[in-house]
Amino acid sequence: MQIFNHISNAIFDVLLAPFGHAHPLFDLLLWPGLMGVLAILVYKVASNQQALARVKGQISMRLLEIRLFSHDIVQVLKSTGMIFAKNFLYLGNHMLPMLVMIGPFVVILAQLVANYAYDPSPRGAVELLHVRLDPDAGISSRDITLALPEGITLDAPPVQTADHQAFWRLRADAPGDHVLSVKVGDEVFQKTWAVGGPLRKVPVKRLRGFEAILYPGESALPAGGPVLSMELGVHPRALPPLPAGELGIVLWVLIWSLVVGFAVKGLFGVTI
Repeated sequence: MQIFNHISNAIFDVLLAPFGHAHPLFDLLLWPGLMGVLAILVYKVASNQQALARVKGQISMRLLEIRLFSHDIVQVLKSTGMIFAKNFLYLGNHMLPMLVMIGPFVVILAQLVANYAYDPSPRGAVELLHVRLDPDAGISSRDITLALPEGITLDAPPVQTADHQAFWRLRADAPGDHVLSVKVGDEVFQKTWAVGGPLRKVPVKRLRGFEAILYPGESALPAGGPVLSMELGVHPRALPPLPAGELGIVLWVLIWSLVVGFAVKGLFGVTI
């Protein structure tokens, strides 16, 4: 995942934010729109268009039967059962296009979230650094230490728990991209804290394994290493009228990509 996130960041750091992170409208219109068009093209190539059209017609026919024979309870039940059966066929015809699309869609969505869902923490902010260890690594949370750069102050004594977790309450005294160093055994793992300054990509979590694709703000944690996750409190960015933060970006991407996709499906002659 480290190599994958490195390649993804190298590509999207160039493609995203052509007008700066303070002006996200261009990217939030362009990329979900392209995702909607891509989805339609994938459906055209990867789905059985004839089967989709046929099963949609059969469902419509059964709905018409329910209206025409509403006085015949046996026929209504029979038609309803057939609608359920045809819906399973309908959904089955959507599986292959969805499997093809899920990879690139997750990558684009994760990059949009990383770039536009969060603001840097304000100067003076107090946040928790949360480190979770792999129980199988044989390392106690009491054996890990934290080294702080200039501009970051420990605000309270650390808390280490028996379930291999450690917490530090930190205060941001100066702006910058501060690197926090956690020593676990003989290894050092770093977590960046974006404080103040211009709007930019804000690191949220460092994770190990495939989940790291969802948080490309920093490189993934080493596979097989003793650290499962490193997480720091963040400040969701408000993009009215959407909810702030990650949820707002996800909802916007889903809504706008669907709007664009349905708007162009007739142009490409695609049945969904």
